[in-house]
Amino acid sequence: MSSERIIYLPLGGAGEIGMNAYVYGYGEQGAERLILVDIGVTFPDMDGTPGVDLILPDITWLKENRDRLEAVFITHAHEDHVGAIGHYFEALGVPVYARAFTANIARHKLNEYGYSPETVTTCSKWPETVQAGPFSVGFLPISHSIPESSALVIDTPQGRLIHTGDFKLDKNPVLGEAWDPELWGEVSKGGVKALICDSTNIFSPDAGKSESLVGPEIEKLVKTAPQMLVATTFASNVARVKTLAEAGARAGRSICLLGRAMRRMVEAAVETGVLDSFPPVIGPEDAVQIPRDNVMLLVTGSQGERRAASAQLARGKFHGIELKEGDMFLFSSKTIPGNEKGVIRIMNQLSEKGVDVVEDRAGLYHVSGHANRPDLETMQDVVNPQMVIPMHGEHRHLREHCKLSDSKGRQSILAVNGMMIDLTGNEPKVTEYIETGRTYLDGSVKIGAMDGVVRDRIRMALNGHVVITLILDDENEPLGEPWCEISGLPEIGRSKAPLLEVLEEDLSQLLGRSKESTLRDDDKLESALIKAAKSTCMAEIGKKPEMTVVISRLS
Repeated sequence: MSSERIIYLPLGGAGEIGMNAYVYGYGEQGAERLILVDIGVTFPDMDGTPGVDLILPDITWLKENRDRLEAVFITHAHEDHVGAIGHYFEALGVPVYARAFTANIARHKLNEYGYSPETVTTCSKWPETVQAGPFSVGFLPISHSIPESSALVIDTPQGRLIHTGDFKLDKNPVLGEAWDPELWGEVSKGGVKALICDSTNIFSPDAGKSESLVGPEIEKLVKTAPQMLVATTFASNVARVKTLAEAGARAGRSICLLGRAMRRMVEAAVETGVLDSFPPVIGPEDAVQIPRDNVMLLVTGSQGERRAASAQLARGKFHGIELKEGDMFLFSSKTIPGNEKGVIRIMNQLSEKGVDVVEDRAGLYHVSGHANRPDLETMQDVVNPQMVIPMHGEHRHLREHCKLSDSKGRQSILAVNGMMIDLTGNEPKVTEYIETGRTYLDGSVKIGAMDGVVRDRIRMALNGHVVITLILDDENEPLGEPWCEISGLPEIGRSKAPLLEVLEEDLSQLLGRSKESTLRDDDKLESALIKAAKSTCMAEIGKKPEMTVVISRLS
């Protein structure tokens, strides 16, 4: 009996939505050859990760086993699947494989970091395959909300795996490849050991809707707009951007794209032949010169991003364009959980301008790019795998997907980030737990989530900050009184006196009664100053701020 095994190890995307990174391995235990499927990002929020630019998966384990890694395969060009490729390419140092549209986006990301475009290999769809160590990998077309999404057919010496990536079952997706159950059935007829499957919409009870249903409703809405019309959607949803642009053009409006990401996605679709036609577009400098009722803006920022075009238009002018009372703003998108505050803020700012905001609560102007529960059942029935491993979902999604699989008589396991699963036998088993987490891109520096940088930033934001400076002479005598600087704190406390004056007076009195042993020991002196300052702040303002003490000694 062979001692070689198949392993599956999610480093991101399992137990959360976003930051996808999945490792597959085959070989002797501890010496498996590895491939990585996707390397994405997730986005920070002001509450939990203030000041952070991006959140990346923790790939420490993968870097430690870099000599075993054969290749990276990217299923599609969404940021949560390809967004970290530039940040981690040097650490991984292996070839990257993707289909044409995704490869185009990946190359641009790598180019930003000075890497050659030749590091990405463009692959054709199934039945073409790529050999990577013991793996044979093919890109199997599947419909989603971005062009050229693909599942991966991963063949190993001990069986076939299918990694769905993100998908929906759309037989008329407007742009890109339709769901082809016959092709999927043909690929699966020899037997599939494991289906590693998207779980995002497991709780949606009705079958998913086709992208083709959105166009007619958008066209009706566009005709009702009396003045300038603005629409936002996911920049990567090129099919939706095309639908919006064509609806505007048919209504006699000039189309203006606002936002670098949207322009980049349309350019990539044209460059790779995914998009063979698109209405003519004008620049913002031209948009301000023609009548408002002849203009349609397609803008980024459907998720409330502060720096995107939607937010800037809501706050004031953007590239000289200003929204006015009577304009219409359409959100042709679904708000991702966690982004509600940002989206609602923009909606209220638009409302204050007198702009009519159209949401998509009735499902007229947006359809999801992910498979609903009945579609997940259909996928299982077509592929008929021995086991199902739910991925791409929060814990509750994965758990419910396991229940669905169990109800259909298939083996399943709830595998979250860091759980190494052995897929070799007749049922999946946890074989090891890998320490994993998150890495923050903070400016131009990567920091660990547990490094304390963001934690300290949150504590300063919540509690304020006091800097205490003290100079002592060579006989350990203070030269003058200590002085303080405060940030994020009220200037006047309960005593009605300036907080700075009260702090400095109390610290001066502390020094006057301190023993010689305290004055000559920096650690003891710092501790005493912090304790006294926190006591004063608590009495004056009801808070204990973060403290920084600077002690200088003249020699």
